[in-house]
Amino acid sequence: MARILIVDDAKFMRATLTNILQKAQHHVVGEAENGKEAVEMFHELNPDLVTMDITMPEMSGLDALKQIKSAFKGAKVIMCSAMGQQKMVVEAIEMGAKDFIVKPFDEPHVLEAIERVLN
Repeated sequence: MARILIVDDAKFMRATLTNILQKAQHHVVGEAENGKEAVEMFHELNPDLVTMDITMPEMSGLDALKQIKSAFKGAKVIMCSAMGQQKMVVEAIEMGAKDFIVKPFDEPHVLEAIERVLN
């Protein structure tokens, strides 16, 4: 069971992920709706894992990833992307993201990525 922070500007997407994760016995420790909140909450909560949307207002997922990784080398972050964001996903992986999941979320794929990153 992992402590997970969900970051997405769409409430519906956060709810969908929360649902998938809780069914798999994971503990959602927080939800952030932009990169700036994500960085602050990461410092506060120190979660085992973060699911991070790429495109968000105020601060993008890539910028948040950069800040989190520079403060916490071992941070485990999975990027969430819409179709057609391959270039950004590649960039995120180069910056230290551990994996990515594509929207709309497919429960088995989400859980597979999470297991891969945690183990």
